[in-house]
Amino acid sequence: MDTDMSATPPVRCGAAPATAVIDIHGTVIAWTRAAERLLGYRASDVVGRSGAVLLTPGDHRERLSAWTRQYGHLDRWSGLAEARHSAGHPVMLHLQGHRLTTLEGRPTWVLSARPASTDPTAGSVVEPLIQRSPVAMWIWDRELRCVWRNVRAWALQEGSLTTPAADCAPARGNEQIHRVLRKVLADGAPVVDNEVHWPSSDGLGQRTLSVSFFRLEGVDGHPVGVCSLAIDITQSLARERLAMVVEASARIGTSLDVRQTAQELAEFAVPALADYAAVDLVESMLPEEVPLERLGGMDLNVPVFRRAGAASISPGLPESPWERGEAVFVPPDSPWTRVLSSGHAHFEPELDTSPGTWLDHDPARARTVYDAGIHSLMVVPLRARGETLGVTAFVRSRNPAPFTRDDLLLAEELVARAALSLDSARRYTRERTAALALQRNLLPRRLSGGDALDVAYRYLPSGAHGGVGGDWYDTIPLSGGRIALVVGDVTGHGINAAATMGRVRTAVRTLAYMDMPPGELLTQLDNLISRLHEQDVGADGAPLPILGSTCLYAVYDPATRRCTMATAGHPPPAVVGPDGRVTFPGGPTGPPVGLNLEATHESFDVELPAGALVALYTDGLIERREDDLDAGMARLRAALAGCADLPLERLCTSVIDIMVGGRAAEDDVALLVARTR
Repeated sequence: MDTDMSATPPVRCGAAPATAVIDIHGTVIAWTRAAERLLGYRASDVVGRSGAVLLTPGDHRERLSAWTRQYGHLDRWSGLAEARHSAGHPVMLHLQGHRLTTLEGRPTWVLSARPASTDPTAGSVVEPLIQRSPVAMWIWDRELRCVWRNVRAWALQEGSLTTPAADCAPARGNEQIHRVLRKVLADGAPVVDNEVHWPSSDGLGQRTLSVSFFRLEGVDGHPVGVCSLAIDITQSLARERLAMVVEASARIGTSLDVRQTAQELAEFAVPALADYAAVDLVESMLPEEVPLERLGGMDLNVPVFRRAGAASISPGLPESPWERGEAVFVPPDSPWTRVLSSGHAHFEPELDTSPGTWLDHDPARARTVYDAGIHSLMVVPLRARGETLGVTAFVRSRNPAPFTRDDLLLAEELVARAALSLDSARRYTRERTAALALQRNLLPRRLSGGDALDVAYRYLPSGAHGGVGGDWYDTIPLSGGRIALVVGDVTGHGINAAATMGRVRTAVRTLAYMDMPPGELLTQLDNLISRLHEQDVGADGAPLPILGSTCLYAVYDPATRRCTMATAGHPPPAVVGPDGRVTFPGGPTGPPVGLNLEATHESFDVELPAGALVALYTDGLIERREDDLDAGMARLRAALAGCADLPLERLCTSVIDIMVGGRAAEDDVALLVARTR
């Protein structure tokens, strides 16, 4: 399997085989002309002499004894042998032996030989099976010269020979095969399913072969060569890698979290592609970390990345001196730096660890390379929408096979898919951070219930959707010692929802100071927000999407202990009486505000005795995908009943824990509780 084989198929020898006769002592007693043509010795050179003269240098006596022990008692046998040509070079032969007895009763053996380059199976019933086998077969002698191959091997190499050469030329066309042949010939251990890339017969692209090697031993027990068997697995490998890419789409980017996506990429690549994989991201991908420029440099190395993901077939990640979350230091001439600046992958199937390479300037990685036995490296840039987000390194240490070009193509495909997920996660994180900052500035910093109420509140941002929504809450002191309690929920998520929430909350405060009844206030709020929406246009002049808002507005008068409420598409309040009984007082409910429906909203009254508790909340507290609203309100009833005697701060925390639990909130949650004095 090298490019130094002959360019034309072998011709089967139709002449009589070379024949010799030896006696029980190993002395040659007959020698034919065919034997002379095959090995170059005349009859006068060998007849009457020990057959050891025909063997290659070594322990001749021991080899003849081994042959006698193995075959001397058989009447017929066949096998391979290596003979020495009169010119000095070895010749691999296919021998057949027949036992004869002379008139004097002494045993002799008739040996017939053909060169292995014709066909070791010539004249055998297995010959047509081997020649027509879909498995390509080669036989190599001890000098790694190809001495025979079957029809499938010839077809596999058709058109791929760059330099026609004789069959006796040494194997030097494929270094990977050369190395394996040497190893198998030396230690005798077979090598099975070794992946080799081979030029296709049309000269376009490569084929992938699964090649197995085993040593051939002669009739004397000594190695005479190696046999290699190859199966074309190009199509099956392509299907396998396509299946990997499809699976990667499902396993990489399962969340909008940068670190989790990076870790998913590393874990997917190990061990399917590499023994170790590491994902290093640039600073802009993790803005909440300590800026890299503040960490300084170490000798010639500077911090360029942060380790966001890593996976290894070995416990403890011995292939890396950096843990996840740590700054990664690299020298200016390292593959990591070049990949970051060029945007092109670094492919080094056989890692060069000789003096004078970039490893001289990176002692931490150099120690890791030597200690872990890293021998093959790929560094692939994480690029999305024209921007480099970081790099991913793939290495092999235990797997002896170097990376191939097909491995690089697969790695680039996996990294490209992960890069898109990382970019989406980054954009989501940026918007969520901005929305949270905006919402924190628009929500009240401190609430007061005046002399009439004790109040407490909790806000829990969404763990799903587009991030922060438009939930809000407020308390507004009014004349006569009255207190307004308000909770609302703007539809949608993100910055637009947070900005709309700020407008609605400001409008409610403005209208509340006009001392309107709750129902009238919500009606005026609807008109005001609708007119504001009419003025909202985007950069292109097109109207922006209308964001409606639900709202519950309540005014508590301590003089009468009555709470007057009005709702605009909002869940009803929960009232816990002094006896612990929980009710959800109902009243007329109008549509959400801001939808320009020109609807009116009506008020209703609720009696709040001393020590009573009222809870206002948004629908994120009671909604679950698997439950309806009635089930959510039943759970809230039970939670409030069990926590009614707690201080308000603890009550809020306990209710949130019971209703949401340890899972991420499916929607924003706002809870405002007040207890009458």
